Amino acid sequence: MKSKNIPIFSLLAIAVAISGQVRADVKPNPLFADGAVLQRGQPVPVWGTARDGEKVTVEIDSQKVTTTAAGGKWSVSLKPLKEGGPFTMKITGDNAVTVNNLLVGEVWVCSGQSNMEFKFTGTHNAKEEGPKATFPKIRMFTVQKKVSVKPLTEAVGSWVECSPQTVSGFSAVGYFFARDLYQKLGVPVGMIHTSWGGTPAQAWTSLEGFGTDPELKGYVDVAKQKLSGYDAEVAAYTGKMEEFNAKNKEWNETVGKAYQEALKTWTEATAEAKKAGQPLPPKPAPSSPQPKAPGNPDGGSGQPTGLYNGMVAPIIPYAIKGAIWYQGESNANQSKQYRTLFPAMIADWRALWKQGDFPFFFVQIAPFNGQPPEIREAQFLTLAKSKNTAMAVTTDVGDAKNIHPTQKEPVGQRLALAARALTYGEKIEYSGPLYDSMTAKDGKIVLSFKHVGGGLVAKDGELKGFIIAGEDKKFVPAQAKIQGATVVVSAEGVAAPKAARYGWANVPDVNLFNKEDLPASPFRTDVD
Repeated sequence: MKSKNIPIFSLLAIAVAISGQVRADVKPNPLFADGAVLQRGQPVPVWGTARDGEKVTVEIDSQKVTTTAAGGKWSVSLKPLKEGGPFTMKITGDNAVTVNNLLVGEVWVCSGQSNMEFKFTGTHNAKEEGPKATFPKIRMFTVQKKVSVKPLTEAVGSWVECSPQTVSGFSAVGYFFARDLYQKLGVPVGMIHTSWGGTPAQAWTSLEGFGTDPELKGYVDVAKQKLSGYDAEVAAYTGKMEEFNAKNKEWNETVGKAYQEALKTWTEATAEAKKAGQPLPPKPAPSSPQPKAPGNPDGGSGQPTGLYNGMVAPIIPYAIKGAIWYQGESNANQSKQYRTLFPAMIADWRALWKQGDFPFFFVQIAPFNGQPPEIREAQFLTLAKSKNTAMAVTTDVGDAKNIHPTQKEPVGQRLALAARALTYGEKIEYSGPLYDSMTAKDGKIVLSFKHVGGGLVAKDGELKGFIIAGEDKKFVPAQAKIQGATVVVSAEGVAAPKAARYGWANVPDVNLFNKEDLPASPFRTDVD
């Protein structure tokens, strides 16, 4: 056979194609993107992907650190950085990547369910506060929702600079927290927002985080079972989707079109019947049910470990100062178990981040018809079980008919108070009164509190919300009076009181505050 001349540009294309097969461009983790905020004053891990054996160099400010990629991954640790910016980070391997407009300041994670996800635009004072939100040194990275059976390494999202135009999409609680910190500290603030409405704490906990506690074993079993069949489910999923798509297409052509026409006719007939005051026609039904799509192998957002794997693991070990958390509504029916689960989740995050007992501040569930007092108690009890924590009480900013109260500014402000006091050393009171102990004597119970601040206050009238019981455990309304740093409660007919409760209702009607205008947490002295 006669050989053919191959044009030189074809040879070059072949060479490029071959080299492309062995070259994997160095790439930083998506968290290290334009506009990011890096944590000041502590080592900063930077990591990404590259070709095995590739030398990777990271440069920022006056630092230059080199490592060698292994297993397709690389990681370096920068020495503590000083607040400021903007800085440029250059990452060099076989190629070079430049990350621009980096700031160094304070980085916090904001996580939980719908009340953390709740956007700024839905707050009661968004119209007044939105135009004021020109804070180019506050940035937020919102992690895209993702459930996963296995821990992921990359989060999908981008850093967004705070402005009146962008703040509407921010987590409202996250924004108000960041705004107050920025105004007090005067340094850049970065928020990594990872939340999902309607999700339980077990979904945000790693498999290892459940430990060996028998109370949490059920979550371990579910997660392990899902994991054991995962690879087979993934392998079969493509075929199941192809089968579903084919059946769905057939259904739409043979049943769906006729059904939609019938629905259209029914809608018109219903409107005419309503106008004429006549009986409404029966709603049509399809001649056969529409095929259902196969379940995603990764499961749903309530899957134990699913959100940790998909939305927390990808942001570890990004250097952070601490975390704020607003969740609990989806665990309200397992309030007693939450006493174990919630501290376990906090310990889990701290163990995996390897930054010690970093600050973890959370919000106590607001008053709502569907939220029992036991879930608030479980959160309150967590303060004693988990060090370096604080709780923002919200008895005064809830909505009995709305599980998503729109007053989010006080929530963010109270979380920021905790950070200012416990994390940044400001000499301020950061909590409302918290029940500490009781003594019973002469037909009365004397209740002592922590976080009395400048003094206890009955806001807008006489103290209310207290009930009392004797040996029979029948609680009745109590008279309550402030005496110094205590509250004394009593009731006619209860000669030998044994227990007292405060705000023990789905929607507490309460008014005990300290002079710093911070509300007291609901509690009961007879914790079971």
